[in-house]
Amino acid sequence: MSSSLFGADDLHFFNEGTHERLYEKLGAHPRVLDGAWGTGFSVWAPNADAVSVVGSFNGWDASATPMRRVASSGIWEAFAPGVGKGALYKLRIEARGRVFEKADPFGFLHETPPATASIVWDSQHRWGDERWRRERRDRQALGAPMSIYEVHLGSFARVPDEGWRSLSYREIAPRLADHVLAHGFTHVELLPIMEHPFFGSWGYQITGYFAPTHRYGRPEDLMFLVDHLHQRGIGVILDWAPAHFPNDAHALAQFDGTHLFEHEDPRKGFHPDWKSHIFNYGRHEVRSFLLSSACFWLDRFHVDGLRVDGVASMLYLDYSRAHGEWEPNQHGGRENLEAVAFLQQLNETVVRRFPDTLVIAEESTSWPKVSRPAREGGLGFGMKWDLGWMHDTLRYLARDPIHRRYHHEEITFRTVYAFSEHFVLPLSHDEVVHGKGSLLNKMPGDRWQKFANLRLLYALQCATPGKKLLFMGDEIGQWREWNHDSEIDWGLLDDPSHRGLSQLVGDLNRLYAREPALHRLDCDPAGFLWVDGTDADHSVIAFLRLGGPGVAPVLVVASCTPVVRGHYGVGVPIAGRWTEVLNTDAEPYGGSGVGNFGGLDTSDEGCDGFPHKLSVTLPPLGVVVFVGPAPWHGTREQAHVVHDHSMHQHATHEPQARHEHHQHTTHEPRAGGDGDTSGSR
Repeated sequence: MSSSLFGADDLHFFNEGTHERLYEKLGAHPRVLDGAWGTGFSVWAPNADAVSVVGSFNGWDASATPMRRVASSGIWEAFAPGVGKGALYKLRIEARGRVFEKADPFGFLHETPPATASIVWDSQHRWGDERWRRERRDRQALGAPMSIYEVHLGSFARVPDEGWRSLSYREIAPRLADHVLAHGFTHVELLPIMEHPFFGSWGYQITGYFAPTHRYGRPEDLMFLVDHLHQRGIGVILDWAPAHFPNDAHALAQFDGTHLFEHEDPRKGFHPDWKSHIFNYGRHEVRSFLLSSACFWLDRFHVDGLRVDGVASMLYLDYSRAHGEWEPNQHGGRENLEAVAFLQQLNETVVRRFPDTLVIAEESTSWPKVSRPAREGGLGFGMKWDLGWMHDTLRYLARDPIHRRYHHEEITFRTVYAFSEHFVLPLSHDEVVHGKGSLLNKMPGDRWQKFANLRLLYALQCATPGKKLLFMGDEIGQWREWNHDSEIDWGLLDDPSHRGLSQLVGDLNRLYAREPALHRLDCDPAGFLWVDGTDADHSVIAFLRLGGPGVAPVLVVASCTPVVRGHYGVGVPIAGRWTEVLNTDAEPYGGSGVGNFGGLDTSDEGCDGFPHKLSVTLPPLGVVVFVGPAPWHGTREQAHVVHDHSMHQHATHEPQARHEHHQHTTHEPRAGGDGDTSGSR
């Protein structure tokens, strides 16, 4: 009786490194074979001397369910009659006089750690997300608003009456959706939910590349969560970690007694930072394994994208290695050519099979064309995290405002490279752990100024070209670092300052989605135009966001000192009334109420190379956003001429000249945050 699920093509594509659906073949699959109901098991272990399935159904007897080789593919298989969903099992591998009991690399469900057995499973879910999937291409286009809420499921919320346990996939679904929608986010990004033995790894040390962690429920429960979010109009991105895997004895490490999944050479196969193994991207079957894992989540769980962790560590052979600890490639360089080829293959595969989904790179170096197609010499990702923007902006805002004038380039440098990639602007979990402090506590000054600076940060993120990402808890201004062993400090929302910050985040996300100029050309240089990026003396920047023909421009002016500035001249291209649509210093957000009475009319004085001028009241540590009275029909070339003229003008003339009418009022939060309220809304 033949039990093989593998045809000749399957074996060929697997050994060639191009099989994308191994989850349909390898692992444990309940089925009927020759009239007998049971489960077929298969595993890749080419260097094993013998393999058997041991489990709850055969008394864990190594002789009860032996496996046989499938041709010369390195695959072993067996069929166990009468075995069905819920049975526990492991793969017993004999190799070179040693015996290993391993979890199934293709297992769809595993015991909750620290238990290590795999579980025969066949997930069933009736999906109701057809509308979302029809609309997904438009919702995830480069010109669509995309604001991502990054979530660690285990610490979003807990159940105090049950020992502070984490919520299950089903329990968290409505609560997470309500919170995301209340704050205007378009997507959630889940820190890795693939099975992992150590909870404190946050999911980045994966042992089950085809199994959601059992901690929060079963696979169909995760399907319910994704489906619920989709039906509420929310996209789902999964964090996925193909850069390394842990050395736990029951998992992938030395799987068949040899370095099967990991590179044998420790200079290529061991990660010095994470003390974990690195996949051998040059091995064809390993590429098939990883390709199939990526496609599995997009296919079976309907997720809308993958965020690939640790791409920089994959690209460079000398990543975190000293001289002599790495070996150059065949051309003498430090690029990991096998990893580059795999990433290109991964992205080409996803584009072909799931063209309306996204693959996003966490890549921290200046590697060129990360988000350009492989045919153009790129890596093929849809987007890339802009970690440079994050570092520069946080470093700038962490400075005492009195010193910011000497570091103005930290807040303006980003435009030099802003459109070299398709960027996501991340304020992620990495910025609020390991002693870095919460975002709120990074900010300088007293309590009022800390909140004002944080509001300033969030407004700059919203207005800067690129998609947005914010880690959970940052939207309410947590004082403490993120702790994966507890929940978000929801009680802070009883405080008006935290509640105001939460309201601001929602208003910013809704403004970003509502105004086409803020998102339509997020990844196009025609969507951004400096008005003045050179006023270091006052730590003020002003720029326009443009959405193309028929779209009203958006003016953004940010004042990065705790000073009220009246009659601050800002050039604009269109005459008429510019409506103030957001002010981070508005009282409902916890600000002092300094503003522009809802809008300003232009004068005919030229300013900043533009024909018209607004006299703006700038709030302390605040951002004001205006929408123009009509679409601007200037061309991209005209925009560049104005941009060049404006930057040249203020680089070669005394900046104080056009600011001679400014009123400077130092903001005094101890006086109730009133300051100069002559422009109060």
